[in-house]
Amino acid sequence: MNDKILEGLSAQFTQVMNTLNNGAELPGQSQVRAMMQSALGKMDLVTRDEFDAQSAVLARTRTLVEQLEKRVEALEAKASTEQ
Repeated sequence: MNDKILEGLSAQFTQVMNTLNNGAELPGQSQVRAMMQSALGKMDLVTRDEFDAQSAVLARTRTLVEQLEKRVEALEAKASTEQ
C-alpha cells in the first residue's frame, strides 16, 4: 500500500525534476526518496480502492440505520396507539 503511494509520488517527483533539470539526476534525489519513504511509513495511509470500499460500506450502513430508525418509529407509534 505505501509502496504504491511512494512509487506514484516518486514518479511525479522524478517527472518534475526531469522537467526542471532537463533529465539529469539531481544531487540528493535518492535522499529525498528515502525521506519520503520514511515519512510515508509512519503515516496510516490507505489506497483509493480501500477508501472507496469503506465509503461504500458506510453508505450501506447509513441506509440500513435509516431504515431501522423508520421501523422503530413505526413500532413506537403503533405501541402508543394500542395503549
